[in-house]
Amino acid sequence: MQCTPHNGKNRNKENKLAEKDIVEVIGVITEAHRGGLFSVDIEMGDQQNAIVARPAGKIRKFGIRLVVGDSVRVELSPYDLTKGRIIYRI
Repeated sequence: MQCTPHNGKNRNKENKLAEKDIVEVIGVITEAHRGGLFSVDIEMGDQQNAIVARPAGKIRKFGIRLVVGDSVRVELSPYDLTKGRIIYRI
């Protein structure tokens, strides 16, 4: 079996497809847990769901404080809709 070197072109296409699958929703922080995790209530259609989310990106980098009652934008993976990343405080 002959091995071919992997070039970065295919890897970038896979990452772009994965970025399109991300679901963004707006929710409200309801509870703060240990280790920087938060419970966030989101509305999906006519249902209200509670998910567990962690701060990501520039929120972590710049130490933006998140408190109970803040409105936030959350990214959800299509594979597990109960976990997410907080990407923006509104």
